[in-house]
Amino acid sequence: MSVTLPNDPAREDVLAGRPALWLNPNLKPDGISDPSLPIRSAQVSEAEANWRILAPVLKTCFPELEASNGMILSQLIEAKDLRKALGYAGPEYGRVFVKADNDLPVAGSIKARGGVYEVFMYAKQMAEKRGILTPGGDITVLASAQARALFAQHTIAVGSTGNLGLSVGIAARALGFRAVVHMSSDAKQWKVDRLTRLGVEVVQHKADYTTAVECARIDAEGDPTIYFVDDERSEMLFFGYSAAASELAAQLEAAGVTVDEEHPLFIYLPCGIGGAPGGAAYGLKAIFGDAAHAFFVEPVQSPCALVHMMSGSKELVSVYDVGLTNRTEADGMAVARMSAFVADVMKPILSGVFTVADDDLFRWLWMAETTQSIRLEPSATAGFAGPEFIVKSTQGRAYQEAQGLKDKLAQATHVVWTTGGAFVPEDQFKQFLERGASLVNVD
Repeated sequence: MSVTLPNDPAREDVLAGRPALWLNPNLKPDGISDPSLPIRSAQVSEAEANWRILAPVLKTCFPELEASNGMILSQLIEAKDLRKALGYAGPEYGRVFVKADNDLPVAGSIKARGGVYEVFMYAKQMAEKRGILTPGGDITVLASAQARALFAQHTIAVGSTGNLGLSVGIAARALGFRAVVHMSSDAKQWKVDRLTRLGVEVVQHKADYTTAVECARIDAEGDPTIYFVDDERSEMLFFGYSAAASELAAQLEAAGVTVDEEHPLFIYLPCGIGGAPGGAAYGLKAIFGDAAHAFFVEPVQSPCALVHMMSGSKELVSVYDVGLTNRTEADGMAVARMSAFVADVMKPILSGVFTVADDDLFRWLWMAETTQSIRLEPSATAGFAGPEFIVKSTQGRAYQEAQGLKDKLAQATHVVWTTGGAFVPEDQFKQFLERGASLVNVD
């Protein structure tokens, strides 16, 4: 179908494939308490508790979690040198941090927070149903021979552009499940190869992400032994991501950061279908309320959340519907249509969405590596545009005015959530760096 976007200051740039900042007109004070939302903030605390329950078996399955006692955690890095390279050295930018999920253990991306959580929670529920695990019993029984024999009779399936497939595939194989990942045409070959080496069955589609997800869903509907991790609709994935908010809150406190009405927090979250950034944003709003200002970021040709939320349509709008191509080097964000569930949840709480050009992703990748040795894949760098949009752009100034932030920027904190990169093969990363270097005119 063809959709005409409403008049908006960002509309012309969005349709032309130029970087833009769209402000959400449906943002509400205390939006997280909106009674129309299909979820409740107490579910964030429930997810945090579930992560703690799973920690012993996660430590058993993944030796790299020994030091964190089974918790999947990432660093919060202050961008002291990187901010200068980005042009954010001035006091008006407050403090700038990187939430380094690019180096998250187990799966090397933010998707470990959702995919690992859902697979292990499903295994827990299955083991309880079959009497292998008693309520409140030793969770490490999920890694026992008896449990693995049960899991081997079942399949975990997912549709993915790459990182969620890695996360789900790694988690499923660790417990002995058969794993099938349906991957879209834009998935990177190194991600396909890594999954295959783990014993995951990869089904490659010649179409985009939406088609890959639909094929995985159809397969699961016809076979009761297949459990489908539904990136478009899964609340379990969403709340797995949401638990990261309390981790970040503790790290900010340890860094001496205050977050309140006088000390705003801006969070920039790369967005594909929306589950990971939506969960993280929801969790942060549950903790900090209106002092947290969450923005999604998308490629200029794949802004699925922006075009749908801007449209105001009850039916999902895809990037194709407004004449965009969905072509981007940011494979994790090459998504034509956002999650309807996430769109409903974000409507009263998301501050806005901004878009970035592919070349900038490589520039920022090079800057992150050469200034502070932060290893990223292109899609993970997208949030670095955030402070500039908020502080300097016309729409950013409009947001400052509307939210009463104009005189508070110097005491603000900006967190750029970097979402993947640790697993990128060395030769591929070298190519990324070379492209980035050429774009910043390095001798």
